[in-house]
Amino acid sequence: MPPSLTSISDEAAIVFDNIADRAANLVNPTLRLGVTGLSRAGKTVFISSLVHNLLHGGRLPLFEPQRSGRISNTRLEEQPDDAIPRFQYEDHIRALVKDRVWPDSTRAISELRVTIDYKSASGWNRLFSPGRLSIDIVDYPGEWLLDLPLLGQDFREFSERTATLARTGIRAELARDWLAHSAATVMDAPADEMTARRLAESFTAYLKACKSDERSLSTLPPGRFLMPGDLEGSPALTFAPLPDMPDTPAPKGSLRAMMERRYEAYKTVVVKPFFREHFARLDRQIVLIDALQAINRGPEAVLDLERALADVLACFRPGSNNLLTSLIRRRIDRVLVAATKADHLHHESHDHLQALTRRLVERAIHSIGMAGAGIDVMALASVRATREATVHRDGHELPVIVGTPMAGETIGSEHFDGNRKTAVFPGDLPENPEAFFRALDDPAASHHLPELNIVRFRPPMLEETGGGITLSVPHIRLDRAMQFLFGDRLA
Repeated sequence: MPPSLTSISDEAAIVFDNIADRAANLVNPTLRLGVTGLSRAGKTVFISSLVHNLLHGGRLPLFEPQRSGRISNTRLEEQPDDAIPRFQYEDHIRALVKDRVWPDSTRAISELRVTIDYKSASGWNRLFSPGRLSIDIVDYPGEWLLDLPLLGQDFREFSERTATLARTGIRAELARDWLAHSAATVMDAPADEMTARRLAESFTAYLKACKSDERSLSTLPPGRFLMPGDLEGSPALTFAPLPDMPDTPAPKGSLRAMMERRYEAYKTVVVKPFFREHFARLDRQIVLIDALQAINRGPEAVLDLERALADVLACFRPGSNNLLTSLIRRRIDRVLVAATKADHLHHESHDHLQALTRRLVERAIHSIGMAGAGIDVMALASVRATREATVHRDGHELPVIVGTPMAGETIGSEHFDGNRKTAVFPGDLPENPEAFFRALDDPAASHHLPELNIVRFRPPMLEETGGGITLSVPHIRLDRAMQFLFGDRLA
């Protein structure tokens, strides 16, 4: 985030927090890991599975400290920030393992501390390291991350960008009521609370329609309009962009002046505290995306996901930390973009999903003129809800996935009750990502885009050992994600 987006007082607070964190690290080495996700990508499930596998010695062959036997103990400890809600790991893992339901998405920031005791692989490091690392997992909604670019936009820029996007593609239909209300509003008339409320409600309805499962669009700031929490009904959330504003300053006491003031209040009350108190203190970050859902919804959802990724990645400044930079201004030195729900595809398509996601990230990075150093991409399943099989049809072998569809899911004319298993051919992703994006950019070639059969499955039934101990949650590439995110800190 460019320094111009924060005030001198903000910078001073960030420096103070970083000095305090650095002092605490001398006694207890700590890594702050940010976890966020876009549009139901499964961040709650990711955190729950990561912690469960660490605590229960899960199958993590690509997580070197575990594979080599250097980890002696992993435990949950009291988090350092008393003012932040605790990530309710126990409730979420009970939902996954005992009830076999997906846990509710968190709608606010939360935190969990996992402490690992380990033996360094280096004899030199063993002399100076306590052999202990605390990982503070900071869980926050992706919508909050998408708010950070607002710090660099005044109300006019925000209004113009939002209106331009709302007038394109499928958004034009979804935004019709809000745009009509805006066009009928005299923005330089005296400020009126009911007019402001009607505009805010209409704009919020548009954002909710964009986020719905049927659309799966990702670029949705301001994020608190979709999850207001205790700010619901406050003036800081009772505003809306005003398309086609005149170039003249807003008349004092006008509706336009009210909207400008409330937009600035939103940045001051909501966005800046999140940036200063949480985001600016992160060391590593994972961004979870549901690329499969976007692909399944069509070209517009994919292009919107690319736009959201560009906004997200523009917030990060990957680069190495040294003592001086970490004291003055932390840098997030590793960012992982992970396409989730790889278990909804046969393993033959996992590499294709990863290649498509990597190309999507590269396009997003290119669009904002940013280098990709410190950014990695992978396809994973935090919890593997399916297994693979082969069925024979018309003399051919067809690779399928087998699982228990959630109650209410349908495949063709079949309706599922949440108890019956079935085999699904999910479809194939293209092997060449360039061909996919050529078809994506050319409406005439959209018939070349893949047709996927995406079904929501229940979490798996976990087996127990002879002693009644539940086995760790199965996954796909969670160990590789752990190695990238903090394996080096356990070397």
